[in-house]
Amino acid sequence: MTDSPRQLPLDLPIETRLEAEDFLISPSNEIAFHYLEKWPNWPDRVLLLTGPEASGKSHLAAVWSAQSRAWTEKASDIVLDRVPHLVSSGALVIEDCDQSTLDEHAMFHLVNAARERGTYLLLTARKGPMEWNIKTPDLISRLRLAPEVKIDRPDDALLNAVLFKLFIDRQLVIDTTIIAFIQGRIERSIAAARDFVERLDREGLARGKPITRSLAAQLLKVEDDFGTD
Repeated sequence: MTDSPRQLPLDLPIETRLEAEDFLISPSNEIAFHYLEKWPNWPDRVLLLTGPEASGKSHLAAVWSAQSRAWTEKASDIVLDRVPHLVSSGALVIEDCDQSTLDEHAMFHLVNAARERGTYLLLTARKGPMEWNIKTPDLISRLRLAPEVKIDRPDDALLNAVLFKLFIDRQLVIDTTIIAFIQGRIERSIAAARDFVERLDREGLARGKPITRSLAAQLLKVEDDFGTD
């Protein structure tokens, strides 16, 4: 008996919702969430938001950006000539400060100018600034003055909710037992959950079959404890 022909799944865009009501609060991120929520009553004009890949930093930054009407820029795009314009916004998000080579001179002047102009500055990164391999002592000293709030790896409740949301975003109705099966077998990170749901969706489309626990087990390369679906 030959295998069923595989279909070519269309690479359709999946809408990523970054509104406040879509941010899932749990013990792993609630401190960071409530700290940003206190804006504009921050103890300093500069705030560091750190956490693992795909832990929700960009989502939380987008929530704050909507509230504060902040502009958002990549750290790799910060150059000295842009500093006066950027701090004129009143609020600014700089993403991925540890994921590219910083123009340290420009960042130093940006942090100084933000404090002088009263501009709120939110810096996101996977790690704290002492691990950014910064060579400029004055920049290090400025960043040390800024408070840091962290997002931790997701707990069980958050990972379960994230998996559920990822399936909903793809307009997939999934039995809760399948979500529980996946949750207990993937790496405990939102990035891993996102990647696996994408793989599972594409495989289901390619086979022209609904997503089942058995299919999830095949992709995870584990035994399905409950047998066939």
